[in-house]
Amino acid sequence: MRKIEHIGIAVDNLDEANALYRAMLGVDHCKIEEVSSEGVRTSFFQVGESKIELLEATSTDSPIAKFISKKGPGVHHIAFDVEDIHASMQRMRDEGFVLINDEPKRGADNKLVCFVHPKSAGGVLIELCQEIAQVREVNE
Repeated sequence: MRKIEHIGIAVDNLDEANALYRAMLGVDHCKIEEVSSEGVRTSFFQVGESKIELLEATSTDSPIAKFISKKGPGVHHIAFDVEDIHASMQRMRDEGFVLINDEPKRGADNKLVCFVHPKSAGGVLIELCQEIAQVREVNE
């Protein structure tokens, strides 16, 4: 793992959260993106080398909607940038971590992602992510 790529924060209302984080961080969000396969709309704020990802559910049965109904808005996950997502997934399995995904899937911000189950990671949902352009370089 090379760095914390982003911290994901579940929010009830993306527009209100964008205004709050704009005031808090002193910068505007750098992009808004919908990931329809996950039922989520995201907004990213660049903070130094890392990002804050705000996550708003777009459907009542999405993972974010379920998270908010159970725990309320707040920190949802910590994402780590990895050089080779397939190798990182195998290393995590070898270390005894339980992965939620068998294969990486396309996430927001041009990333392939895989989640580590919080029950095997001290109660924290961990996301492994790799820039899609880097996947081509690794596999070539």
